[in-house]
Amino acid sequence: MDVMGDKATLFETGRFVQPSDPDEIGGENRDETGEAADEAAEEVRRRLAAEAGDVEAMSVLGAMLLRRGDLDAAEPHLRAATAAGDRAAANNLGVLLHSRGYADEAAGWWRIAAVAGSAAAAHALGRHHRERGDEPAAEYWLRQSAQQGHVLGAYALADLLEHRGDAGAERWLRVAAECGHREAAYRLARELDRRAAGDCEGDNGVGRAEEAEQWYRQAAARGHRQAALHLGTILERRGDLKEAGRWYLTSAKDGEARAACALGFLLRDAGDGDSAAVWWLRAAQDGDGNAANALGALHAERGETQTAERWYRAALDAGDVNGAHNLGLLCAEQGRTGQAEQWYRRAAYAGHREAANALAILLLQGADTAGAEPWFSKAAEAGSVDAAFNLGILHAGRGADAEALRWYERAAASGHTEAALQVGMARLHEGDEREAERHLRCAAGGGSAEAAYRLAAVLDARRPPVPAHELGESAVHEKTECEEWYERAASQGHRRAQVRVGMLAAARGDVVEAARWYREAAEAGSRNGAFNLGLLLAREGSEPEAAVWWTRAAEAGHGRAALRLALVYARRGELSEGQRWADQAVRLGPAEVAERAARLRDALKEELSA
Repeated sequence: MDVMGDKATLFETGRFVQPSDPDEIGGENRDETGEAADEAAEEVRRRLAAEAGDVEAMSVLGAMLLRRGDLDAAEPHLRAATAAGDRAAANNLGVLLHSRGYADEAAGWWRIAAVAGSAAAAHALGRHHRERGDEPAAEYWLRQSAQQGHVLGAYALADLLEHRGDAGAERWLRVAAECGHREAAYRLARELDRRAAGDCEGDNGVGRAEEAEQWYRQAAARGHRQAALHLGTILERRGDLKEAGRWYLTSAKDGEARAACALGFLLRDAGDGDSAAVWWLRAAQDGDGNAANALGALHAERGETQTAERWYRAALDAGDVNGAHNLGLLCAEQGRTGQAEQWYRRAAYAGHREAANALAILLLQGADTAGAEPWFSKAAEAGSVDAAFNLGILHAGRGADAEALRWYERAAASGHTEAALQVGMARLHEGDEREAERHLRCAAGGGSAEAAYRLAAVLDARRPPVPAHELGESAVHEKTECEEWYERAASQGHRRAQVRVGMLAAARGDVVEAARWYREAAEAGSRNGAFNLGLLLAREGSEPEAAVWWTRAAEAGHGRAALRLALVYARRGELSEGQRWADQAVRLGPAEVAERAARLRDALKEELSA
């Protein structure tokens, strides 16, 4: 039970009552005492009246002295008033005795006052029984107090019922909150928040979330720092960053480390790294591991690795396992592989899934496949999407395609782009074009150039033939979906897509666009791009430049380009050079090219020997 010896404690517990209503000296509103305009003069007046035998004056004077902490002076006045039947004095006498350690005697006086109708005494008696473990008696008296409109009684009853899992707790939390009890408002908001999260898809969930926000606002406005933190979180999630920052600031100034940390992230995202560091430092010094990690990352970005390591260790000391993971990352970046492995292991054993994945990658890089697999599995089972994808790669490398696909599908279901690509390719190989398209769309939408190219190819195969146009001929053309995907892949640097976009442009007679994409592909190393660019240039009358690109393509292993060069040199009369490229074309193929090149080579050989 709380010690009742000082003013603050008496007011907070609600056990103290200052009588003011002559009709109800022990009135239920006595826990909201107020301050006398001129307490010294009031005390003198009450003392004179008490000495003259005025019971109400005895009660009020005793309450004034009790509030001041002058227990010895207060007790005789309270006893005298209690003996005369004043229930407020009986309640306050209980407070006085309790503060002196006489809990049972205090409970006796509280009972007398409560039976006489004092809601404050019923609240105090209920708390006394709960602290003694007598919950039935506690509930009885707290309910008596709550039903008489006592705010603290309603809150204490809600707390008792919530502890027992009784659904009736919410009703009394709401009663207390509506009367201005800030902790009740906060706890009511938390309960509504929890229920809204469980019903997030329905109208009920939205309504509860909105009501929760209103109760957070009420509690925060009354100085509840945790309510201010939660309100800031809701506003930040909604995008109201300015107001969120104000509530984070309010909460942080009241000593809430998590709010200081959140404020730091808001400031960092706004580009004010220095101010962010100030709040992170404040939060970290108050034991917030997340803020310590943020400080570590800030110093790591600046190249201050020793300071970064110190803060990561502080985060770990604060119980944040991310500190160990970050220490592992820091050591790995510095090439301290052994230490990185130790930190990853520490975090992984504590259940950090990304640390388990990083540890597995580290072991895999050291050729310890057997050691890596269990950690990939542990991370994947804990929800690491990257680990699921890595398991797919691991099984694919062993030729266990079915098992690999199972892990790829799991990662793809969680939005992993490359995993979706692998599933799409596997479904294409199986002939399931519909499923392939679905996964390729996911991967392409996630930014995979290869997926965009393969999706375009699937869609391209379904298109009806398009009439060809002469090069340079303008034609009205509306892009199809497959062309849009080809262009998306091409713009991401996919060489085969660039060649295909060039071919489509050439097919509709857009020479400039075709040349641009062929050149881009060729300069990136595409032999098909170089060959097609050569064809385009040759048709436009620039055979010397075309030969330059055919040479590049042929040297990269393009048989058709080698045959074109052989023909160019044969026409120029450079027979030996033509024969050399014809030999190259025979070696490179394909079959029809090799056949034509062989005939050309033999003809050139005869010409040279003639």
